[in-house]
Amino acid sequence: MNTKSVTFLSNNIPIAANLYLPQGKPAGALVVGHPGTGVKEQAAGLYAQLLAEKGFITLAFDAAYQGESGGLPRGLEDPAQRIEDIKSAVTYLQTIYDNNIGVLGICASGGYGVAAAATDHRIKAIATVSAADIGRQFRNGGDGKQSMAVIQGMLDMAAADRSAKEPGSFPLFPTEEQAKAMGLHVYEGWKYYCTDQGQHPRSAKAFQWRSVELIAGFDAFRFADMIAPRPLLMITGSNAVTTWMTAAAITTAQSPKEHYIIEGATHVELYYKQPYVNRAVEKLQTFFNDKL
Repeated sequence: MNTKSVTFLSNNIPIAANLYLPQGKPAGALVVGHPGTGVKEQAAGLYAQLLAEKGFITLAFDAAYQGESGGLPRGLEDPAQRIEDIKSAVTYLQTIYDNNIGVLGICASGGYGVAAAATDHRIKAIATVSAADIGRQFRNGGDGKQSMAVIQGMLDMAAADRSAKEPGSFPLFPTEEQAKAMGLHVYEGWKYYCTDQGQHPRSAKAFQWRSVELIAGFDAFRFADMIAPRPLLMITGSNAVTTWMTAAAITTAQSPKEHYIIEGATHVELYYKQPYVNRAVEKLQTFFNDKL
């Protein structure tokens, strides 16, 4: 396997990516999207490397406004741009592999990938791992139990930020003590992004307040039924509190579709932890070999 650093444009924003090239004839080509606060060197890079070892050309990239990619202001999370990034990544892969191309989205990129596939027929198969619709995440919380007062309060702050002399940002992670008090899901996310377990110096630690307005009205799975007859695979852990979002997507989508559950895994453990990641990769290999 060979790895190359490459750049492509998305709405004229330079997007930094790592291209993984397998030995021998490729089994297919895959765009791999990272979680909402991640970068290409974390979970997306791990899956891209492992799938390249299975024979796929893979492309893991940093979202616009984040990581090594361009775009101002820094730390903006724009769902429309994130979807465009995926589509632009497909365009880039077409320049080196003129054949069927699939998309793998992890966490928030799972939601963005579903939305991209709904309207881009060049995407021949879509898979997700620990999928999250960032709109539902902000409105309802990771477990779906958050009071609507939380997002309303954030929209108040976003409105105030619009009137400020200079735009500001909000932190994405609580303190360690706060994370522990907020339950296993939040604490696992804190450990992955804020300790040596998975942290990276370029991963996002704060978002622009404008992001809240862009996210609050977003619905990643609104048009999931438009993916068919192209296939959809969604992988979750049996212990993931976010599975309700995948269930919502599967309910909306039409066949062929599959919800594959990995016993024992949580949402975040599917980012990095063995043997869960290998089980996911084995399922993804079979899926993309069959569908591309």
